[in-house]
Amino acid sequence: MKNILITGGAGFIGSNLSLQLLKKGYNITILDCLHPQIHGEDPETTSPLYQSIKDKVNFIKGDVINPMDWKKALKDQQIVIHLAAETGTGQSMYEIQRYTNVNVTGTSIFLDYLANEKHSIEKVIVASSRAIYGEGKYFSPKLNQYFYPTERNESDLENGIFDLRNPLDQNEMLEVCATDEASRIQPNSIYGLTKYHQEQALMICCKSLNIPCVAFRYQNVYGPGQSLSNPYTGILSIFSTRIKQKKSINIFEDGKESRDFVFIDDVLNATIAGIEKDAANFQSFNVGTGIATTVLSVAQTLMKNYGIEILLEITGQYRKGDIRHNFADLSLIKKRLAFEAEIDFETGIAKFCNWVNSQEIKGDTYEHSLKEMKRRGLMK
Repeated sequence: MKNILITGGAGFIGSNLSLQLLKKGYNITILDCLHPQIHGEDPETTSPLYQSIKDKVNFIKGDVINPMDWKKALKDQQIVIHLAAETGTGQSMYEIQRYTNVNVTGTSIFLDYLANEKHSIEKVIVASSRAIYGEGKYFSPKLNQYFYPTERNESDLENGIFDLRNPLDQNEMLEVCATDEASRIQPNSIYGLTKYHQEQALMICCKSLNIPCVAFRYQNVYGPGQSLSNPYTGILSIFSTRIKQKKSINIFEDGKESRDFVFIDDVLNATIAGIEKDAANFQSFNVGTGIATTVLSVAQTLMKNYGIEILLEITGQYRKGDIRHNFADLSLIKKRLAFEAEIDFETGIAKFCNWVNSQEIKGDTYEHSLKEMKRRGLMK
C-alpha cells in the first residue's frame, strides 16, 4: 500500500484522517509542529489529538517553513495531503506575517522541492477553505441576476442592517444562494487569501509537473476531538465552552448570519475519495452539507443538547472581515466523486455534545480574543 505524508496531521482533521487511512492499509507519516494554540504547552499530556496517533504513525515533529523538515518528511512518499496551515479569520487580520509564512511560504518550499529534487510523489491533496469566496453567491429576483458582493456597507452595519443590498438597486435586499466552485473568488480575510494562494500555487505547479492535485474547499468542519480551548477554531467550540461554564454568549450581528457545518466523518469520506479516484484530479471541490444554519440556531441547539440555559446576548456588534452567509453547492463533488454528506446537523451536534460532556472544560480565552479584536479596531 502507498506511503502518505500528512502535513498538519496531528490536528483535528489530520489525526482523524490518519486513523481512517491506517485502517485502509496506508503507511502514514505526519509532519506537524504541535503548535501550543492547538495542542497545549505539553502535547504529551495536553493533546488528545497527538496522543491518538503518535504510536501509530511515523511522526516527525517539524515545521513546514523549514526546508530540511520537508526533505526528511517527503522521503519515499507517494501521496502528500497538505493540511498544515494557520487557521482563523479574525486572528489572521493581525498576525499577518505568521499566516503568510506558514500558509504561503511553507507551501512554496514544498513546491520548490517538487520542481527541483528527485522524489516519488504521485498525487497531492490540499485543504482549501470556503473562506476563499468571501461573501457567497446572491440573487436579485427584481433583476433576475446573480451577484458576488465584495463587502457590506459600513454605515449599514453600524445601523443594524446586516443583509446584502443589490448594488444596482439599493432598495432591494439580495437572496443568498448556494456557492458553487465557479463563484467569484474574493476573500475578506488574510486567512482566506493565503488559503487561495495555497490552492492555486499547488494547482499551477502540479499541472506543470504532471502531478495530479486535488483541492477541497472545506466548509465549517466539526466533530468529536476538535479543540475546545482555541478561540479561533469556530463557534461550536467557543459556544460549548461558554455554555458548559454557564457564561453568557455574545451573538454578533442579529444572529441570523449562517454557515454550512459539515461533520468530520463526511470530510474524511470526501478526502479519501479525492485520494483514490482519478475523477478528482486537478479539480477543486466544495465539501459541506449544502445547508445553511444560523449562528443563533447553533447556540440554541447546543443549549438543548447540554440541557443548560444561558443568556444569549444579541449584541449587534460585528467584526471587520466577517461575511454574512456562505453555504456550499455540492453539485460538482456529487457528480465526479459521488459524494453526499451523510450526517445532518442535528445528528452531528448530538455526537459532538456527547463527546464534549466527557471532556474537562479548561480555561476560556474567548473574552481575551474579543479584547484583542476591539483593541485593534477589528470589531465594532
